Amino acid sequence: MGVPTSAEAPAARVAGLVLAAGAGRRYGGPKAPVFLGQALRTLRDGNCDPIIAVLGAGARQARAAVDLAGVQVVDNPGWAEGMASSLRRGITAAARIPEVSAVCVHLVDMPGVSATAVARLLAQAHAGCLIRAHYDGEPGHPVVLGRDHWAEIVATVRGDQGARAYLRRHAAHVTGVECGDVAAGYDIDER
Repeated sequence: MGVPTSAEAPAARVAGLVLAAGAGRRYGGPKAPVFLGQALRTLRDGNCDPIIAVLGAGARQARAAVDLAGVQVVDNPGWAEGMASSLRRGITAAARIPEVSAVCVHLVDMPGVSATAVARLLAQAHAGCLIRAHYDGEPGHPVVLGRDHWAEIVATVRGDQGARAYLRRHAAHVTGVECGDVAAGYDIDER
């Protein structure tokens, strides 16, 4: 799965990428039907364009429960492999849109993330960026991954860790952006 790179541009167009394919075992069922609408609004209101949602477990229920007009939906039949499979599929979809310089990766089960936090991250986005939201100094989500990193991310991510190991390997190049004053970085694991 080759992913093209692009030169930095003065104004980055950032795709919003919601990872919403998991089974939600600790939650008691797929989270997408419950939280996807809010996650999509957060990215849209934070100025992401286009919006991509990766669905897997609970995809049928999510499609029935959420207005997906204007959202590029990517099905992940390999969702059980973990978050990395959804990240690969979402980045590959974004790579087909030449004018997109970066993706803002948002997890479906983080309702405390605000559009203001997303916009704060996007203000620093470009094709070579690695940006991570911080909450009271602790790294969290969303993360913004510049196009120049996509090929390596797609080639190396595995399991349920997403881009965590990639960001750790490139820690010197990751920009932390404090968002604790405008958002909360918790995830929902139980009903």
